[in-house]
Amino acid sequence: MTSLAYLVAIWLFLAGLYGVITSRHLIHLVMCLSVAQSSTFVVLLAGQRLDGVGRTLLLLDIVAQAALTALLLALAVAAHARSGELDPKRTRVVRE
Repeated sequence: MTSLAYLVAIWLFLAGLYGVITSRHLIHLVMCLSVAQSSTFVVLLAGQRLDGVGRTLLLLDIVAQAALTALLLALAVAAHARSGELDPKRTRVVRE
């Protein structure tokens, strides 16, 4: 069972990484990064050592992912408000 969980974690990471590399939209980029980071949940759960330290690491990982996703989405919204684009390659620098 654990080898299947590790394969799922590797697949999640690679799918998220592929999305990050090929992304042409800031929101898509943030979501793919979130998918790649979700693979750590599977690894922590597959270890089946959810004693005090394991639960703490899992909770810390969940909180860190939520905070990072919220920060990156806020930055994407701010970038769209300033430049009017969500494509990272077409976003121009706006100086005020």
